[in-house]
Amino acid sequence: MPLALLALAVGAFGIGTTEFVMMGLLPDVADDLHVSLPTAGHLVSAYALGVVIGAPLLAAVTARMSRRTVLIALMGLFVAGNALSALAPGYDALLGARFLSGLPHGAFFGVGAVVATNMVAPERKARSVSLMFLGLTVANIAGVPAATLMGQHLGWRATFLGVGAIGLAAIASLALLIPHDRAAAPTTGLRGEVAALRSLPVWLALGTTVAGFGALFAAYSYITPMLTDAAGFAATDVTLLLALFGVGATAGNLLGGRLADHSLRGTLFGGLTSLAAVLLLFPVLMRAEWSAAAAVTLLGTAAFVTGSPLQLMVMEKAAAGPSLASSANQAAFNLANAGGAWIGGLALAAGFGVTSPAVAGAALAVLGLGVAGVAYGVDRRREVSGAGRVVATHVPEQAGALHH
Repeated sequence: MPLALLALAVGAFGIGTTEFVMMGLLPDVADDLHVSLPTAGHLVSAYALGVVIGAPLLAAVTARMSRRTVLIALMGLFVAGNALSALAPGYDALLGARFLSGLPHGAFFGVGAVVATNMVAPERKARSVSLMFLGLTVANIAGVPAATLMGQHLGWRATFLGVGAIGLAAIASLALLIPHDRAAAPTTGLRGEVAALRSLPVWLALGTTVAGFGALFAAYSYITPMLTDAAGFAATDVTLLLALFGVGATAGNLLGGRLADHSLRGTLFGGLTSLAAVLLLFPVLMRAEWSAAAAVTLLGTAAFVTGSPLQLMVMEKAAAGPSLASSANQAAFNLANAGGAWIGGLALAAGFGVTSPAVAGAALAVLGLGVAGVAYGVDRRREVSGAGRVVATHVPEQAGALHH
């Protein structure tokens, strides 16, 4: 694997850290800026909104630029957003800075996935994407806990300065390790990227992402009350358990990349089936501490097995203009985050019990399997009709030859 993938992983590590660290810093930020905790929660939403808007927008605007230049520029925007977060004089300024920080997130992963797959042989494409995503999953093990501790001891502003420093390291890594691609710069432009996004198989792949990762976030958004109220853990144990989720996610991400290079659809179907099974077992597994810890680890593994296959599938379906579709898949991940949390919340509000969001997540995983099945059927139909057209055009030529 090229060393250049390390540069992409460093950028992913910084992005993953700044995305999730706000959740641990919310009480400190709320106290310092004199706002309520629910109001401070909008800072998480502002980042997600930036991802959803920025992913397709920035990918479209930069469609004709060198992808190396785009990655460096996106990371520069990331550094600026985190620096402004650290220097924000009040809540409104911090809200705007968090939105700005989220803008480059999706486009970086989208364009980075295209760059990663272009640097390796076809049989290693999924593995290259999983190595870039490795930075994101490792951020949940090391980056987020370390940044949270920094914020608690040095103040939340120090955290964003630290994350900005990671962004500067990523810029240096990208400049040194990503090869110049001016000679092979994208030629499709905005029109070609948009045309590739109009394909039904692309939208079915995006729909699979929304449903599949919506299943994860339906449960994960409420994992703390499950662990404390159902499994009986102390609140102080939750941070360690969330690190176990990161360990599982890292293992699942690497396993999914390796398996997907052998069977993309097989890995996707297997991952979604495993995710549905784990989520269905959550009400039982949350009855004891040891099984609850295992459930959290398995949840990360099963969910992230599908990460690189979903990313690669979207790119393959939009092969003529992959950057916009690849970035749109990152927007789909964040829509899954918001939508899954909302659906899990509905199950809780309906009074079905503290583990009910996991069952709702299982239903979303089954929905993802259904969408993936429809996508498979569409592909098979197109393959058959394509073969039919070849036969139909070939038979008259044979008949003509026999006639003469």
